[in-house]
Amino acid sequence: MSDGIPCLWMRGGTSKAAVFLAADLPAIPEARDALLLRLLGSPDIRQIDGIGGGDPLTSKVAVLAPPSRADADVDYLFLQVFPDRPVVSAAQGCGNVLAAVGPAAIERGLVPVAGAVTPVRIHMVNTGEVAVAEVATPEGRVIYDGLAAIDGVPGTAAAVPLMFDRIAGSMCGALLPSGAAQEVIDGVACTLIDNGMPVVAMDAAAFGLRGDDTPEALEADLALKARVEAIRLQAGWRMGLGDVAQASVPKMVLVSPPRSGGAFSTRCFIPHRVHAGVGVLAAVSVATACLLPDSAVAHLAALPPDGRFVVEHPSGATEVFLRIEAGRVTGAGTIRTARKLFDGLVFP
Repeated sequence: MSDGIPCLWMRGGTSKAAVFLAADLPAIPEARDALLLRLLGSPDIRQIDGIGGGDPLTSKVAVLAPPSRADADVDYLFLQVFPDRPVVSAAQGCGNVLAAVGPAAIERGLVPVAGAVTPVRIHMVNTGEVAVAEVATPEGRVIYDGLAAIDGVPGTAAAVPLMFDRIAGSMCGALLPSGAAQEVIDGVACTLIDNGMPVVAMDAAAFGLRGDDTPEALEADLALKARVEAIRLQAGWRMGLGDVAQASVPKMVLVSPPRSGGAFSTRCFIPHRVHAGVGVLAAVSVATACLLPDSAVAHLAALPPDGRFVVEHPSGATEVFLRIEAGRVTGAGTIRTARKLFDGLVFP
């Protein structure tokens, strides 16, 4: 490995990730994680000695491999590398980085081009679910230029539609892992939900917040962060996740009424930094919570008639759509974009 390791550096949605083939990394997880910490430059808040960007959203890894199941085209393992701690977590998936997996799988020859649009069935190893990405491949190669725009990313790029099926209980085993639509933890009404991402959804007003608070203001409020973390640690047990002190889930989402014509507004702790946007699957989980009449956040939402939720966040808005059949959410989707930033060798 002293000769360098093949690496694609990709933007997926509002995140960036180093994309590797599993065959190019150590097979033993402990050795792999130690290598990734070295490559991304952790632990160091600036990640000055690695390729990480000094932020959880730019300190991510996707590991791709041939499919391990018949209904998929590629295996995708997501790894969150903590910038400030020697921790690599596989405890969750990432819907933003997922947008880069289809293009990367084609770039690396794992999936052949199938026409002007190539559907890629992606086995999300972290949760065991399969998502389908539609990748623009005119003229036999991936095209990144296009007209789709997503808030939090400047300019436009080719759209990457994503569709998720059977994601309820992706990590917790049930949509409502505690069995109730609303729990009270430390005096705060919470909805503990997992529809693709374990989330604790709460009314921002319960913390004395307006809902339009900036990430910088929230991060500077140490008392608020301590209160949110205390709730998260208790929620982990109630959600069947156990001790989550060192885990990146559940995500903590403060919800407020929409301010710009969306369905609701969010401020998301991921879990110790405040997201500049909102994760795709976190948005899906909160949108699903808003459909439950007895949830802690249903009263805050302006429910769309067509299942298309515009989820407001600090950088703008993210649209997710829910497929609802017989009153139940049976699938979810979104439109993301991706871009190849570089392809080369990275050195430990």
